[in-house]
This record gives sequence, structure tokens and C-alpha cells, in this order.
Amino acid sequence: MTMDEKVTGFHHVSVMSDEVVNGLAIKPDGVYVDCTLGGGGHAGRIASLLGNGGRVVGIDRDSDAINAAGAHLKSLGLSCRYDLIHDNFCHFDDILDRLDVSLVDGVLFDLGVSSYQIDEASRGFSYMNDAPLDMRMDREKGMSARDVVNTYGADELTRIFRDYGEERWAKRIAEFIVAARQEGDVATTGELVDIIHRAVPAAVRKKMGGNPAKRVFQAIRIEVNHELDILRDAFRSAVHRLRPHGRIAIITFHSLEDRIAKNTLREMAAGCVCPPGLPVCVCHHRPEIRILKKAERPGADELARNSRARSAKLRIAERLADEINDAGEHHREKAERE
Repeated sequence: MTMDEKVTGFHHVSVMSDEVVNGLAIKPDGVYVDCTLGGGGHAGRIASLLGNGGRVVGIDRDSDAINAAGAHLKSLGLSCRYDLIHDNFCHFDDILDRLDVSLVDGVLFDLGVSSYQIDEASRGFSYMNDAPLDMRMDREKGMSARDVVNTYGADELTRIFRDYGEERWAKRIAEFIVAARQEGDVATTGELVDIIHRAVPAAVRKKMGGNPAKRVFQAIRIEVNHELDILRDAFRSAVHRLRPHGRIAIITFHSLEDRIAKNTLREMAAGCVCPPGLPVCVCHHRPEIRILKKAERPGADELARNSRARSAKLRIAERLADEINDAGEHHREKAERE
């Protein structure tokens, strides 16, 4: 544990940091945005490669992450400028506008929940510890997991367990939760885990291995934080703020967010999207990026050090030099004037 972790209580192991740095092709005078700052691990690696003309913008909606990252970056004695912003990356364009940043050289998204958020019992993310149901990444606003569990109807709960957790027993678990609410609010993670255990038949639990609450907790967390809703627009905004040859890096941890990342990058890398058979192109769609390689996975050495990295995938794409579209044109014009 580092000194800044002792001060802040925040501990998070950055996944695939070597691959991220290599994939972003860091330039010493570049401007880089870490949209999911966490404890500042990735941002620190990037910033350590920058000179006086370089800049890092770190964004996180968790105030604990902002505090931890600030302590970590300060301890590195960096020569570059860095700005830490307590906000949601869905406000990507507004954040850069407030900072008077037109275009950037690289953007990182490291999606999902941090090790600290899982391990800190009071945050209510983990099914392994009994704590108040919360799961908000930003504890200063929004509904909590307790709100979802105690106010959603059976059909709504079934939908999120099925769509966000890919849970086979979604309907039965939802019905058990609604029945349990007749005796009062489900207030803690332990109470919810107990309900899920009762809902999933013992023979199924034995066969599946692991904790049957895992998928349900993932689903509730995604619903509470609107994690999937904001991804496509955020990825597109990030690409539109890249300089020519600038790069976007996206780390995902489950199939739902990875599917959005993969499909969004593919759409932006595609040329003509007219239906087959048309004699001429009428869509006038041009590729905006090129996908550099297949999704990367953590290496064996990293998995030996950090088992939580096992589901990670890293996707990298590069902005094409000759593509200027309406969404990014005014940012480019502003950068040229500067």
C-alpha cells in the first residue's frame, strides 16, 4: 500500500496499464483525458511520460477517487499540468469546453467498478460484505440500490436482472424480492443476498458454482449508475474531440459494455452504410477512425498479480487524419485558430 492509499483509504489496481500507454502512443506535449480516473493509476502512467507542454484531464464521479488521484499525482512530482474533474464522463464535451480544451491526443475509458468500491463495504457494491444497499458511484446524488430494490415492480426488476445481469432466474428472484418487501424494506446487501439464495434452487446453486448474487448485483449497479445508457454517446463525443491520429482506448469488463464499445467503434470505422443493391452511395458516410487491432487481453503475469483483470478487454482505435465531420469541425477550427 502506498502512502497516498494510507491517507485516502483508496486502493485500486489499474488494469493493462502497459498496453494502455502503448496503445495511446503518448506524445510528450500531448493532451490526454482519463474519463474514469479511479485512484489515478492510468493517469499517473500517462502523466509521467509528459513534459511541461503536456496535460492530463482526469474525470470521475466518485469524490473518493478524485481525492485519491489528487494525492497520487501530487506524489509523482509531475512536470505536466493536470486537472481533476468531479463529474460524469457523459458530460465530456461540456467538461472540455469549461477547461478551454478543443482537441486532445488520447482518451481512456476504464469501465466498471473499481477495486476500492468493491472492497469498501460501506459502498454497498459487494455481495461478500453486509452493508447498507447503496452502489452509487457518486454518493452525492441519484437513487441508490435500496431505492431500486424496494420501489421497482416485479416486471422492472425482472427486466434489469435479465438485461443487465443476463440472469436466468431473473423472474423468480424478482418475485422473491417483492414478496420479502411485504415485511419491510430490504435494507442491506446481506438481506438481498439471502433473498437471492432462497430464490435460486439449491441444485442450481450447487451446479453453477460461485455466488448466485453476482449477476443480480451487477444488474442493480448498472441500473443505479446508468452505466450502459451513456456509453455510446460518450465514445462518439470522445472520438470527435481527437486530433488527427489521436487515439481512444476502452477497457471493458463484461459482455454488455464490451458489445457497446465494439459496435460503436465498428460504426465509426465503417464507410458506406447504404443498403446493398443501391447503384450509388446516398448515405455519404465516411469512416472516422480505424480500429488498430483485435481486443487485447491481460497477460499471464498480470493475471497472476490481479485476478480481477481476467475479464478485461482493451480496444484501441485511431482518428483518421482526413476526416472532418460536422460534429468535430468547430472544435478543429478553434484549435487551428489557437
